[in-house]
Amino acid sequence: MSKAADLARTASASETALSNRNIVINGAMQVAQRGTSVASTVGDTYLTVDRFVFNNGGGATAGRFTSKQTADGPSGFANCLEVDVTTADTSIAAGEHMLIGYRFEGQDLQQLKKGTSDAEQFTVSFYVKGNANATYVCEFFDRDNTRLIQNRFSVTSSWSRVVISFAADTTGAFDDDTAQSMDMAIWLHAGSTFSSGTYTANTWAGHVNANRAVGINSIYTSTDNYFRMTGLQLEVGPVATPFEHRSYGQELALCQRYYYNYVSGNLKSVFAAAAILANYITAVITFPVTMRAAPSAVIASGTGYYAEYSQGETAFSDFTGERLDVNSATLSKNAGGVSITAGDSTIVYTKNASSSISFDAEL
Repeated sequence: MSKAADLARTASASETALSNRNIVINGAMQVAQRGTSVASTVGDTYLTVDRFVFNNGGGATAGRFTSKQTADGPSGFANCLEVDVTTADTSIAAGEHMLIGYRFEGQDLQQLKKGTSDAEQFTVSFYVKGNANATYVCEFFDRDNTRLIQNRFSVTSSWSRVVISFAADTTGAFDDDTAQSMDMAIWLHAGSTFSSGTYTANTWAGHVNANRAVGINSIYTSTDNYFRMTGLQLEVGPVATPFEHRSYGQELALCQRYYYNYVSGNLKSVFAAAAILANYITAVITFPVTMRAAPSAVIASGTGYYAEYSQGETAFSDFTGERLDVNSATLSKNAGGVSITAGDSTIVYTKNASSSISFDAEL
């Protein structure tokens, strides 16, 4: 290699961070703690692949889909996030909308320098595939300052990489905290409330709903329709670099800051504990990483979902989550199926395939 070529390579490496370029967590769609296939309802819900939320709403929305972690992708990617339409909706009411969202903490966006004279461009890249040609919108919404920017992109029946550079914004800084400061949205369906305005590409503007999804197709036109996405990367600057692959363990730990699936399935250990009072068991659960905020406990309940074994097996339906903090929580059960003498030790385990205990600190 010539000295000039070597210097060029060194300059290129110095201008782009070799790691931690990607502000998105789980962009390769590796982690799916909630499950690999979940049917949608109406509302704002995390379904399958971690960190990706779906907003299927508008009151009269008839369209339904199944969210899947699917074993498909371009070279170098084993998985994608799939939206598979199960109920079509060809009579679109004004307020209907369906989008895939990703939510960012303000403290993770400070490198964009938004709201300053040094504000940076940023570039989003991702791979997409559908059952047929379609046009959708990629939008970024600054929640702290109610400002929007969007660009359309195309989907074909083959995997292709979408690369969109977004303009710097010298208006409105992001808050430096753990709250939701910016959303990325992929608009797949929209009524006139969101599509009857004027499309202006790559321009920051105040929040006007009518301009958000102008000119898109609707994924809900047929139950044959699907949308697949993987390799999502958001980085500072006007150029898309190759996707930054992280190990599964790294991605899982990053995801567990927002959602921690503690246990799920049948005959899985929950904890070992001593009864501090008659018919009362309790234990402290320590989280593997510090969560974004004190989480809520998400505990599946049902007849005989859990059991303790001290003087024989006794089954019960649920737990109570207590003392919830960013690093730990307490699970307890007082009577209601527990039969144990104070001071005795016991093993607690799940007794149903639908049993699960998780902790949720999502944005």
